[in-house]
Amino acid sequence: MQLTNEELKQKISEYKKKLSVTVVAHFYQRDEVFEVGDITGDSLELAIKTRDDNSEFVVFCGVGFMGQSVKVLSPNKRVVMPKAACCAMAVMIDGMQFDSSVKALNEAGIPNENILPITYINSNADVKAKVGEMGGMVCTSSNAKKIITTALQEGKKILFVPDRCLGQNIANQMGLKSCVIGDGSNLLEADIICFNGFCSVHQLFTVEDIKFYRKKYPGILIAVHPECDPAICSAADFVGSTSQLIKYIRELPEDQKVAVGTEFNLVNRLRPKNTFVLSSTKPECPTMNETTLKDVYDVLKSIDEGEPLNEIFVDEKTQKWAKIALERMLAL
Repeated sequence: MQLTNEELKQKISEYKKKLSVTVVAHFYQRDEVFEVGDITGDSLELAIKTRDDNSEFVVFCGVGFMGQSVKVLSPNKRVVMPKAACCAMAVMIDGMQFDSSVKALNEAGIPNENILPITYINSNADVKAKVGEMGGMVCTSSNAKKIITTALQEGKKILFVPDRCLGQNIANQMGLKSCVIGDGSNLLEADIICFNGFCSVHQLFTVEDIKFYRKKYPGILIAVHPECDPAICSAADFVGSTSQLIKYIRELPEDQKVAVGTEFNLVNRLRPKNTFVLSSTKPECPTMNETTLKDVYDVLKSIDEGEPLNEIFVDEKTQKWAKIALERMLAL
């Protein structure tokens, strides 16, 4: 017999009381999944908060690289995911593609000792480990500018992976030159050299969308995530990470209209009035939305039965160097 959402929530609550488990949920999760989270937030925020949690198991409602980050920072915890979902951006680059990117810089006349790699948090543990082993660090969308500012003090070229948009947007903010590997640019002339990765959801927003809302609602504000194309960010009133967008929008006067360029589930929860999704289509992350209440119930049931589903494992070397890359960021 198929259980209703309310019945599933009840059974999930019973398992949480019975088991040594903490359910964490990312902002982009479906409402009903987000509501059962004991800890909610953005990807790195969740990994940091779970370090101080005493539960044996972390049930991570999100995508693979996020669960890996919890495991890297808290290797003694058992991390399981209700759905073995992956981030499309994170899987655009792996360790071999990272090595190929370094080789491209070498062939352009930039030796390894003059390269400082930075990886966006939206990358898998093997890439974080490669970055860490090469002396680099991780960044988030909220601290990328600070991380890059610090990194540039070493006088090296920044290899930024995997999101070209975030890398180029930060470069534009700082008045730096950027390019994308393979776009025909002279790599020697760029301060920040970006891998050609992107977020498919944030690519949905267009300058035409901005023009439409500005025409329809004179005085409307446009707030977007820095994973959007640089043309979108240049035309917006505010560019910020998930947490920065939430703060900015919730502090606006109630009668101030705002169109937001980020994932639908987050925008839909921000405030009930005068908030619009900056897109003619529904910008919903398909992999984030794979997780259902039934999946949360099933994974808790599997823990109770002693055979956890979708457990995250990271080998010792990868864990070591990925943690170093993360800790270099946290130290700043």
